[in-house]
Amino acid sequence: MRTTRDRIRHAVSFEIIALVVITPIGAWAFGLPLDQIGVVALVSATIATVWNYLYNLLFDHALIRFAGHAGKSIPMRIFHALLFEGGLLLILLPFIAWYLGVSLLTAFLMDVSFAAFYLVYAFAFNWLYDLAFPLPSESSGTAS
Repeated sequence: MRTTRDRIRHAVSFEIIALVVITPIGAWAFGLPLDQIGVVALVSATIATVWNYLYNLLFDHALIRFAGHAGKSIPMRIFHALLFEGGLLLILLPFIAWYLGVSLLTAFLMDVSFAAFYLVYAFAFNWLYDLAFPLPSESSGTAS
């Protein structure tokens, strides 16, 4: 199981890298000013960082309880990423609609677009993170 320090490093690095990539892409894709997308991205990243920490902690505890370990196979990584993004979508939807002054449907479509990016990003980032910072009982060459 990961330490608190490791979980914080994971969550913060995940969000910083994502912000640098998604803010200009979002502004371009939705035809909105960089500052508006920047605020949405920053608030969303802050909420997502807290969600990331709590979600991964709960998910790992559930894995240990039901599987006896915290390692993740590729199918489990896919499930992990989908569940994470689904929860985050529900949390962020009201904020995006309110801040940008758009309907819930428009906010949903925007959020789904961001979630599609983050779904692929979360899968790749988490796999690379686990390779760079393996669990103490795992070697860096495993596909877990």
